[in-house]
Amino acid sequence: MTRLVLGPFNRVEGDLDVRLEVRDGQVAEAWVNSPLYRGFEQILHGKAPTDALVIAPRICGICSVSQSVAAARALADAAGAGMPRNGELATNLILACENLADHITHFYLFFMPDFAREVYAAEPWYGEVEPRFRATTGSAARAAIAARAQLLHLMGTLAGKWPHTLSLHPAGSTKPVQVQERLRLLAILGAFRRFLEQHTFGDRLEAVAGLDSADVLADWAGARRGSGFHLPLFLGVADVLGLERLGRATDRFMSYGALASGGEPLFARGCWHRGPLPLDLSAVAEDPSHSWMQGSRALHPSGGTTVPDADKPGAYSWCKAPRLAGEPVEVGALARQLMDGHPLVRDLVERGGGNVRSRVVARLLESARLVIAMEDWVRAMRPGEPFCGRLRLPSDGVGVGLVEAARGSLGHWVEIRHGRILNYQIIAPTTWNFSPRDANGTPGPLEQALVGAPVRPGEHTPVAAQHIVRSFDPCMVCTVH
Repeated sequence: MTRLVLGPFNRVEGDLDVRLEVRDGQVAEAWVNSPLYRGFEQILHGKAPTDALVIAPRICGICSVSQSVAAARALADAAGAGMPRNGELATNLILACENLADHITHFYLFFMPDFAREVYAAEPWYGEVEPRFRATTGSAARAAIAARAQLLHLMGTLAGKWPHTLSLHPAGSTKPVQVQERLRLLAILGAFRRFLEQHTFGDRLEAVAGLDSADVLADWAGARRGSGFHLPLFLGVADVLGLERLGRATDRFMSYGALASGGEPLFARGCWHRGPLPLDLSAVAEDPSHSWMQGSRALHPSGGTTVPDADKPGAYSWCKAPRLAGEPVEVGALARQLMDGHPLVRDLVERGGGNVRSRVVARLLESARLVIAMEDWVRAMRPGEPFCGRLRLPSDGVGVGLVEAARGSLGHWVEIRHGRILNYQIIAPTTWNFSPRDANGTPGPLEQALVGAPVRPGEHTPVAAQHIVRSFDPCMVCTVH
């Protein structure tokens, strides 16, 4: 038996340590540690409720909009406030823009550079991958950074700045869109569409969104192999390395539902275990038994606490263990597309569960679907009509704000008493995916996904384990906020 400690991880937002127990050339057990604690729940305690709109986005610098939207929705829920149609569309566009930028950043800058490492130099595909995806200097990375920068002009037009925009409001968006700005938004999305079609996919977005089975995906990728398009190139690498057999976790999935428009979410809400199930939010609880937090009993976040206990026996992470009906669940783009019933993702999960290859495919498939939807939302805007309604917060009340961030399901729970925040609890996507064990000793999704990962002779930082970790696209600063 060998024990390895992986960390700190590069190309990960925040601090992460992973401890592995290796037997017979593969991972037998894993423990995931989020070693940094910042305490935003304590910062928010006693503040005016609207202060959450300013403080909560500072939880993270790459998914701050998700935190903004969750905080705004929690306050809107407490106030019983709605928003005009234009405000709904603008909010969707701002959130989708951030998610889309995060997906592209993950694929080009966080995930693919691992395949340009010397450990793979003998592979037949290495000569095609290395010059494109070499960390910081690869041609694909440079093109993606330029396209991402151009896409974020949409954020500037709608929200003024990013990260930590302040245009998002519980009753809509404080930035109205003029006719000429709507044309500019369509031009920005058109340019990003061209990047995806000409570099990432080698096909129209509608054709990518229409791929409906694993066999169709394989034929589609095979027809583009050797052409330099980036998703087909990844799929070729994945087939050689067997990434569809790597990183299978709980095979339980959850999505809060994403980007509602006219009362209907773009991506459906629900959970999955051997098939689709309705989502019961009362079954969500956080188990602190193995985290450096006071308490040992799992609590619903509406009544939860976040009080540090750095000397707690048996603890090994600042991350609590969220559970749905007592079970760990995986969240993210794969869960969203699965719950939405996309036939390709349903087929991938039915064949191989959640795995490294399927997570990456789902993230890029979702990118194609997001751009198509965003173009429709811009066209649906009505300049000159209201973008923001009125808000009157109660002196006493409770609210919940549920969002699908790029990395998965994000929830904010707020309790207001005498005009101040009495309690504020947050469960971020990576808290779900990178949770420690619970009171029953059940490992979190990543801890389960790492079991069985191969460890090459002499490896101190197994490359297979790194692929698994990065396939979840962790954001550790959100995990421990």
